[in-house]
Amino acid sequence: MKLKSFIVIFMFVLVGGPQFAFSQSEKQKALEAERQSLLRQIKELNALYSSDKKKERSILTQVEDVNYKISVRRNLIKVTNDQANQLTREINANQKEITNLREQLKELKEDYAQMVVKTYKSRSEQSKVMFLLSSENFKQAYKRLQYINQYKEYQKQQAADIKLKTQSLQDLNVTLLKQKEDKQKLIAENRKAKRELEEEVKAQESLMASVKKDMNKHLASLKKKRQEKERIDREIDRLIREAIAASNKKAGKSTNSNQFVLTPEGKKLASNFEANKGKLGWPVERGVIRTRYGNQRSTIDNSVTQNFKGIRIATEKNAKVKAVFSGEVSRILVIKNANPGVMIRHGNYLTVYFNLSKVYVKPGDKIGVGQEIGEVFTNQFTGETLLGFRVYKNDKETNPEYWLAKK
Repeated sequence: MKLKSFIVIFMFVLVGGPQFAFSQSEKQKALEAERQSLLRQIKELNALYSSDKKKERSILTQVEDVNYKISVRRNLIKVTNDQANQLTREINANQKEITNLREQLKELKEDYAQMVVKTYKSRSEQSKVMFLLSSENFKQAYKRLQYINQYKEYQKQQAADIKLKTQSLQDLNVTLLKQKEDKQKLIAENRKAKRELEEEVKAQESLMASVKKDMNKHLASLKKKRQEKERIDREIDRLIREAIAASNKKAGKSTNSNQFVLTPEGKKLASNFEANKGKLGWPVERGVIRTRYGNQRSTIDNSVTQNFKGIRIATEKNAKVKAVFSGEVSRILVIKNANPGVMIRHGNYLTVYFNLSKVYVKPGDKIGVGQEIGEVFTNQFTGETLLGFRVYKNDKETNPEYWLAKK
């Protein structure tokens, strides 16, 4: 084997191959994690809807449910497609690698065979002794002895390389077969998901046809719900401002500020809360996000939007509500014509949990991570169990989804 080609192959195997395989593997793991998350969401949605099937949910609620399910199903199909495409790229890369390994293996074997023949021809110890004795001086004899030893080591290394590359080739072939099987499974799963999506779209079209028959009535109902939501939002904002003023007054500071005055302990708690952004546990054991944060279009009229200051999580009946982080109960939210809620302070951050049927805590209670603080209210007519969850920094709301860990 020529020195240049040996170096090229050596560098490719040690540097190029493993890094490429690692990056591809990590990408596949990330996609699989996302796919499993979506599958869990669909499973939870099916379980929640199954438990509510005896209840007469409003047609608007049914539209929301099927629309959400369709969006999750479409995401699942997209992620599964991405996975299949990623596997195709990995399969192509591995097939190329197999071809390269076979060429390297062939060259190594040919080189090794030449060495074996050469060694056989000069195998006698007398040849080696004569090779050394024919040296012109001691320095040359020493160099010849080194050459003999190096040649032996090189032979051993060549044999080891052949063994290593043969094993690598076998392992890669096994990986390739597994990747092809996985790809076929993903394709089959996507076919199934697309069939289920078609059924859900048909259900959506059927529901929307019913809605359009009495659109004015449904739009009036939607408007009434939006007004009620906005009233509750204003009340929560007022209670938060009151909490900030009361806290600052207790600290002997101005009550006109819209920010909490923090003690050293409060600053530390706020810093710890910030450090856990994207890692906080969910406020309920099981659930899916039914309504997302921010401006959301109506499910029955795209021209109508609502601004949500938090998220609503659909969960199971009698679901217990858990604090997502340690802190202190700032106050119990009591709002006219609405179910109670709990506000927990974490330095200058607040987490708000509302639409509760039971409250287990009182103002001033020290709360630990995961501690149960109440129970979610279940609508006896529709069977819906929805928890409202919000995160504030001082009196400004933030997107709760950015704080919660991915399920």
